[in-house]
Amino acid sequence: MTSDVGTHTARVQPSADVAENAVLGDGTTVWHLAQVREDAILGQDCVIGRGAYIGAGVELGDNCKVQNYALVYEPAALGHGVFIGPAVVLTNDTYPRAVSVDGSPKSAADWEPVGVVIGDGAAIGARSVCVAPLRIGRWALVGAGSVVTKDVPDHALVAGVPATRIGWVGRAGRRLEESAPGLWTCPETSERYRETPDGLALEES
Repeated sequence: MTSDVGTHTARVQPSADVAENAVLGDGTTVWHLAQVREDAILGQDCVIGRGAYIGAGVELGDNCKVQNYALVYEPAALGHGVFIGPAVVLTNDTYPRAVSVDGSPKSAADWEPVGVVIGDGAAIGARSVCVAPLRIGRWALVGAGSVVTKDVPDHALVAGVPATRIGWVGRAGRRLEESAPGLWTCPETSERYRETPDGLALEES
């Protein structure tokens, strides 16, 4: 089914729940049982998988893929071309509690949400948990099943519980090979990268 949502035309399955004031970019698809909350903004050609959740006010750039049953809680912000694997969770509560010290139920006014920010081209492996607040750099890769508790540099390959850097990856997602001190090369594309204070940066040809 093709539906008008926000100011654009997108493909929304009948069983999906998309808020009337959410904005879906041209070519974006929302699959069965997914939920896109109020004020969420999704770029062009995004794919929201079955049962995925996009929180209120969450922003996605163009060409993002959020796989089945991933939970992207507000105020997360994703750049262009970000991949969120199946059952990934982006949290938003630093000190989670259902009740206050006096035993009364907590409401939305009792806490301030914090978000996960993900740079362009980054990928989060299946069933990983990203514990806000944190930033995952451009083209970084988080291994499946990881628990990310600290910022991840650009192009870093991290894995484990808690996640630690175990290497570097290029734009193609392949692990880079060190060609000289501080210089790294992609075995698939031959692109060269140089270490910087923020991670790696692609060298101009």
